[in-house]
Amino acid sequence: MKLAKLAGAAVLGAAIAVAGTGWASAQEFTFKLHHFLPATSPAQKDMLEPWAKQVEENSGGRVKIEMFPAMTLGGTPPELVQQARDGVVDLIWTVNSYTPGQFPRTEVFELPGVYVNDIRATNLAMYDMFESDLKDDYKGLEVMWLHVHAGQAIMSVDKEVRSPSDLAGMKIRIPSRTGGWVIEALGASPLAMPVPEVPSALSKGVIDATLLPWEIIPVIKAYEQIDYFVEGHDETRLGNTTFQVSMNKERWDSLPDDIKKAFRDASSRDWWGKVADMWRANDDFGIKMATDAGKSHVMLTEAETQVFIDALEPVRQRWVDEVNAKGLDGAGIMAKARELVAKNSE
Repeated sequence: MKLAKLAGAAVLGAAIAVAGTGWASAQEFTFKLHHFLPATSPAQKDMLEPWAKQVEENSGGRVKIEMFPAMTLGGTPPELVQQARDGVVDLIWTVNSYTPGQFPRTEVFELPGVYVNDIRATNLAMYDMFESDLKDDYKGLEVMWLHVHAGQAIMSVDKEVRSPSDLAGMKIRIPSRTGGWVIEALGASPLAMPVPEVPSALSKGVIDATLLPWEIIPVIKAYEQIDYFVEGHDETRLGNTTFQVSMNKERWDSLPDDIKKAFRDASSRDWWGKVADMWRANDDFGIKMATDAGKSHVMLTEAETQVFIDALEPVRQRWVDEVNAKGLDGAGIMAKARELVAKNSE
């Protein structure tokens, strides 16, 4: 009887040890993903969390990706890229233009006339250009995926905007240097700031309007401070913003091939396209929330939209001149980007 008890205890102990080993191996690789929006934002709930879950499943449970939203690991949004490069965090989701000038090739997809209202076509064009044309922007990083959102629309506190002249004298928040060029070309004054600072800037009268996509409306409760939500005919927007999800390069290089494959399979070309569908759905949801709150959704006529398009022609040439000064072929990069956006729109 005593021997039986001892044997039973040994078996139980062995089972616990095996289970413990299995649990440890189930989360053999843990990654911290740091970003700047709240945990409740569509970016985390509808994009980052499903992607992380897919990576974890692909790895057979060996990978765990922990989310740290709203800069909870410290720093400010413009520091995210350097945090990843320095290995302070493993993964980031951020706006490229929060660190201006560091991603000049990718920046072409922010330009009005390159981005033409098709999120999916733009994401896929970036995928198709990445290895050949964009990769050198990302030294010290291993890119999981790039994307854009639905593009910059005008959210005006209390003035309906139907022409560039309506913007005269207004102070407008911009997301990027290309957004700044857009606002300057339209005759207004640009002020750069990350999204989390926008509500305070609006409430204090620091800005009269902001360039943002509709999907951010619920996140910052824009309908509480904004009366007019303005976009061009057929959802034409005033350029766009590029984003990245990237890993510290040294951390990536240290991973075994099967774990790398878990990340790569979750970040396939198909995924870059699905991300676009998520942003489009959330953009539609955002503007519905604003109109349900009684705010004005202004859709410009074709003629009104064309006036804006004509006024923004110099923005593209300004970008070409800027990147040419860095030794890049701006015109060639732009031509290829536009060609691939058109191809992926078919």
